Amino acid sequence: QVQLVESGGGLVQPGGSLRLSCAVSGSRFSRYVLGWYRQAPGKQRDLVASITSGDNTNYAASVKGRFTISRDNAKNSVYLQMSGLKPEDTAVYFCNANVWFLGRYDNYWGQGTQVTVSS
Repeated sequence: QVQLVESGGGLVQPGGSLRLSCAVSGSRFSRYVLGWYRQAPGKQRDLVASITSGDNTNYAASVKGRFTISRDNAKNSVYLQMSGLKPEDTAVYFCNANVWFLGRYDNYWGQGTQVTVSS
């Protein structure tokens, strides 16, 4: 069973920075498309950023230029560097890993980590 464990959330002032980390178990990490999603109270879960096995990245318009997603295949980890944080970035952030392999689609989620941007 693949497990995703996020860390790095917390309380930060507007304009501050945080780095989220997600450790992924299992042997197929290098194949995964990895993503960070967020969900604010009463809202749907939305994609923040994603990175493919070939290191192609994609960002939501609201975070482009402020957030950077990266992966380290040697450490089975994906990161989200967040800077210029705004109160509207407040949400629970979820790590996601998904892959098509041998005709099967696997999709995994972490438990989430809270990010609160407030003065």
